[in-house]
Amino acid sequence: MSDPVDPITPTPASTSHGSTNSGLPANVAAALACIPLVGGIIFYIIEKQNSFVRFYAMQSIIFGGAWILFDIISMIISSIFSALPALGGVLVVLWSLLAALIHLAFLVVFIIAVVKAFSGVRWEIPYIGPMARKQVDGAV
Repeated sequence: MSDPVDPITPTPASTSHGSTNSGLPANVAAALACIPLVGGIIFYIIEKQNSFVRFYAMQSIIFGGAWILFDIISMIISSIFSALPALGGVLVVLWSLLAALIHLAFLVVFIIAVVKAFSGVRWEIPYIGPMARKQVDGAV
């Protein structure tokens, strides 16, 4: 007789995505690659064979670049608004509130990407995911 399968023990998500050059399970490597820009660059350089990890790494690079670009544009807009004599202070406060909401949206997308990567699901960030997929598929 064979041993019964334990219905409580989940199957690891990393087994469906193969091995990685980093020695980590694919889902852990992909979740670490989601760290905006830095994690993406490190895992894109290290990982040469696993397309799951490379996809999340490239998506992280593009996402981190978009986040930094938004920060730079936000600082420029805030500087311009603060130089205005009459309404400058009000515009800076309004822009700061809007920028805080946008940063919160970036944070939520980052958390979703980490959770999806760790669970072994290939999730594309809107607009960024297709660009990352093209880069990874074209580079192979």
